[in-house]
Amino acid sequence: MQVLQLTGTEQTPNVMLNKEKGVFEFSGRSLADKPAEFYRPVIKWMTEYAESPNPKTELVFKMEYMNTASSKVLFDLFSIVQNIDGAKIIWCFQDEDEDMEETGEEFSSLVKIPFEMRAY
Repeated sequence: MQVLQLTGTEQTPNVMLNKEKGVFEFSGRSLADKPAEFYRPVIKWMTEYAESPNPKTELVFKMEYMNTASSKVLFDLFSIVQNIDGAKIIWCFQDEDEDMEETGEEFSSLVKIPFEMRAY
C-alpha cells in the first residue's frame, strides 16, 4: 500500500499515512473551505487500509484548530476507523487549549474507538 503524505498549509493539516511503518498522523490546522475535497484521498486510503489493516493502528491527531466542516469530515474518517480491530485514536492538545480537548472528548463520545487524550 502506498504512503499518503499531504503537506500542510495555513488552511490544511499535515497528513502522514504509512502502513509499512505504522505511522498515521495528522497535525496542524484544518480550515479548508471544502474539507471533503482535501480529505477525499485520506478517506479513500483509510477505506482501503481497513480491508487489510495492521494488527495495531494508532491514529495520532495533534491539531491546533479545525472548523466545523472539518470536524464533520473527521467524524466520517472515524466511522471507518471504528471498524478496524485494534484501532485507537491518540488525541493530542495543547495544555491550555480547552476547545481542542473538548473536541476530542466529543469525538470520543460519538464513536466506538478507544481514545487516549494527551496534553502537551
